[in-house]
Amino acid sequence: MKSVTVTGPRRLQTIDIPRPVAGPRDVLVKMKACGICGADPHALQEGGIMPGAASSPMGHEPAGEIVEVGAEVTGLHVGDHVVIDPTGVADAIIGGGGPQGALSEYLAVRDATAGKNVIVMPNHVPWHVAALTEPLAVARRCVDKTNPRPEHQAIVFGAGPVGLGALLAFKAHGVRHVVVADVQPNRLEKALKLGADAVIDSRTEDVRARLVELHGEGTDAFGRPGLPGTDIYLDAAGVPAVARTVFAGPKLGAVFGIVAIHHQSVEVDFQQLIPSELTIVHSMGHPTEMATVAQDIAENTDKYALIVSDVVPFAETARAIDLAGKPGATDKVVVTFD
Repeated sequence: MKSVTVTGPRRLQTIDIPRPVAGPRDVLVKMKACGICGADPHALQEGGIMPGAASSPMGHEPAGEIVEVGAEVTGLHVGDHVVIDPTGVADAIIGGGGPQGALSEYLAVRDATAGKNVIVMPNHVPWHVAALTEPLAVARRCVDKTNPRPEHQAIVFGAGPVGLGALLAFKAHGVRHVVVADVQPNRLEKALKLGADAVIDSRTEDVRARLVELHGEGTDAFGRPGLPGTDIYLDAAGVPAVARTVFAGPKLGAVFGIVAIHHQSVEVDFQQLIPSELTIVHSMGHPTEMATVAQDIAENTDKYALIVSDVVPFAETARAIDLAGKPGATDKVVVTFD
């Protein structure tokens, strides 16, 4: 079978390898779609996922059809449409330094467990939409860690796939007002289509002033006036300007959730933050969130489909990764196998 593998810095190859064999506790999945993560172009640039490894199979956002079921596996059947938790398998992370990547024609899920590392999707969900489950579970985890409530008001910085996933997660929690900020008008338009109550173009607008307009005024423990009444800030952008905007003065009891990858350090004046009692939470991965997101995708398929901007055939995976590595060139890229 064919598998897309990084064999060195900026060296991407589609190689022929043996098709994996499913053991008695495994399932074999014929891949139908795999999303391209924003980290994939960086892995290609650096020459792989794990330092010092000779090669790295790529792809960790898989959706496919079960074609073999081990004798000891229960709750899964040949023909099931499934998404796979790449971090929940027995042989290391799929597409994250393990021996398998989801940008391959077949994938063996070791120690397959229905509802945990293999989640059945209804057949009406298109493959390229099903492949959103993994990245949007990352967004869902960060949102959940901010403990949102219906009376809250929130802002999501960054309207890429994870930011839009966070928007949908806040709405699933019933949060009464959610703003999305970004620098790309087309992404802000998509956020509105997905249910954002308002958007902010942070290239041209004063974000804090607009939040005061949208969320009212708040204050801190010292009675400092004129602060945004925003309860939850969520960073899905990963640029220093986001943290600076939040740290300039959150209201008393605000929460700052960070799911983005930051490549630059940010200076923090903790003395200034004391009267806000700001809670800062970080989030990584999705240990329990994929099943929840899969169900929401099944119930709101058309809405989630709006997140995907480019569907690229497997034969053009190099182009897909290149697209995903160009800020502003696209939104969410998914590779399909048929």
